[in-house]
Amino acid sequence: MSSSSADRSRPPLRQAVTRLLPARSVIGFLALLVVLGMLSYAAGTAVGPVAPGLHPAGGTRMGESTPTDHGDMGGMHGMGAPAPRPAPVGAPR
Repeated sequence: MSSSSADRSRPPLRQAVTRLLPARSVIGFLALLVVLGMLSYAAGTAVGPVAPGLHPAGGTRMGESTPTDHGDMGGMHGMGAPAPRPAPVGAPR
């Protein structure tokens, strides 16, 4: 029994799938990106928030009051440089 020409022209399924997949180096690079992303997410979750009191400007969390003054950094009194004192007339510099 001879095979028809249609059977010879169609590539096997494995060759068709291999042709559609990207190169192995591209798959390896994407896998590396996924692993690094998972590791960085795990490290960030383990460390916790960098600034616990820092919240987005537009939103509040449940149970918190809305800030009334948008620019006040509460608890930071006296952090600026002291005002310069006027020098008495005739005093050496």
